Amino acid sequence: MLLKTLIALCTVFTNLAISVLASGSGRRADTSTCSPETAAVRQEWGDMTDPQRTAYIDAVLCLMSTPSVYSPGVVPGAKSHFDDFMAVHINNTLTIHISGIFLPWHREFVRLYEQALQQKCIGTGPGGRRSLRALSSTAAPPPSPATVLTMRHRVLTRLPKAFTSPRGTGGGCVTGGPFVNHTINFGPFSTNDAFEGILPANWQDYTPHCFVRDLNDYVANMYGNTTIVDALLAASTIAEFQGNMTGYPATLAGLGPHPGIHISLGWALQDFFASPGDPAFYLHHGMVDRTWALWQEMDPENRQTALNGTASLGNPVTSPVVTLDTVVEWGPLGPAKTVGELMDIMSGEYCYRYV
Repeated sequence: MLLKTLIALCTVFTNLAISVLASGSGRRADTSTCSPETAAVRQEWGDMTDPQRTAYIDAVLCLMSTPSVYSPGVVPGAKSHFDDFMAVHINNTLTIHISGIFLPWHREFVRLYEQALQQKCIGTGPGGRRSLRALSSTAAPPPSPATVLTMRHRVLTRLPKAFTSPRGTGGGCVTGGPFVNHTINFGPFSTNDAFEGILPANWQDYTPHCFVRDLNDYVANMYGNTTIVDALLAASTIAEFQGNMTGYPATLAGLGPHPGIHISLGWALQDFFASPGDPAFYLHHGMVDRTWALWQEMDPENRQTALNGTASLGNPVTSPVVTLDTVVEWGPLGPAKTVGELMDIMSGEYCYRYV
């Protein structure tokens, strides 16, 4: 049962397999050519072969060894291009969460990461996305050892005071698997700072610490199930959809699937500022994007450009209301864009779809 419920809220990411490369990178110059037949396809990790899974992992490891694009000394913690994404997320945290730009900003953020893997690490071969069943400590049957993305842990579990659940399966530094040598170079940061509107003064500093995982099936099962997905897709307005996704405000009980899945994987993915330090971040946000795209497709006339909220965390009334003309940025990762350019995955510069 756990396997089936995790599949329902799988963490998806772009398939970089040969079929996708043949159909393009997911971006196009000619806005008239995108169709279901020509769009890049984001497919389920479980449908991919072991060599494809291994190649995706290799591409991520490649990005972790690719030099940062920041000039030396500007952001001391950014030692690699993988770190660059974490730095940009940290610097924008106070505007891109629980706000009107949460969904479109992260859509482009995931796309920029996808492009980085394709353009900088394509030599590592095809790769793909994965679901939470590959991260669950109880899911079966497992993939071959060469493609297992879970890791062994030292048990040292703590959970945030605001949320209680049974213990996870780890909580210490990762001691095995392909990311055993992964070091997170920013933070850790206090979530309280975010909700007090504080960008940590030392956010740029180089503060290396080990990669921590604490897989929690109880939390994953609570927020990764068909009931949750059905409730998200049943939302009648973008305000209801966003509230249910983020848990603030929400008609669903508890945290909502976005923060819930962050919590289910442990401390690295729980860091409100530096969560992209966990490679699973992009897979999880691929699923967030997929769910939003499915919701939009159900009523494109009313939902394709639907927005709600302001440009600051918590949607304070003192912050500007987000519109299609609102400009959002990703620092050195890519050019600034208007929110209107980010609303349709089959239009403008986008050309990808989900299966």
